[in-house]
Amino acid sequence: MRVVVRTVSEMCVTLGVLTVLFVTYVLFWTGADAGSEMQHQIATLKKQWAEGAAHPYRDGAPFALMYIPRLGSTWNKPVLEGTGTDTLKQGLGHYGATARLGQQGNFAVAGHRRTYGDPFKDFPRLRPGDAVVLRDATTWFTYRIDKGPYKTVPADVGVIDPVPRESGYTRSGRYLTLTTCDPEWGHSHRLIVWAKLRSTQPVNAGEPEALRR
Repeated sequence: MRVVVRTVSEMCVTLGVLTVLFVTYVLFWTGADAGSEMQHQIATLKKQWAEGAAHPYRDGAPFALMYIPRLGSTWNKPVLEGTGTDTLKQGLGHYGATARLGQQGNFAVAGHRRTYGDPFKDFPRLRPGDAVVLRDATTWFTYRIDKGPYKTVPADVGVIDPVPRESGYTRSGRYLTLTTCDPEWGHSHRLIVWAKLRSTQPVNAGEPEALRR
């Protein structure tokens, strides 16, 4: 009997250690690795832009930077083409079937809530009126959130339609949709915000007003 109890105890201890190691990996290692990769993507983009290089929408490649002042003055993330697992480990991902940045339609972007750098950890803090600013090689795009965070299920793909369902928009426009998982450590639901393009300006004109406040 003592042998059985000791064996069970040892198994519990081993399981506990493995659980702690796994949590440490999820919380710290993936975060540190993703943070380093995002900074690499940002640096690569800025270098290529400085050299005048064009950026096609190529799967897994970065093409834009996103800034959300509500999430902090230093919050900025690379936006890559596609929403595959490997792509979302490196930054935010553009749903390839949706409109391109600044164009007519719905430019939709996904990001992890937790793990891999926690890019959208504070997503629930977003409010109508908040600015979401993006830039590519030549242009700044300033969107303003009109609705959200809205909670739905993963199968609700209508939220990234050209005129997104439940957004309140009723006609074609230049929209932005951001999506992430909910709850914070789960994926049973999605949180959504919708924004509309309010202004654009050339990069050489300096940062837009939304980033200077």
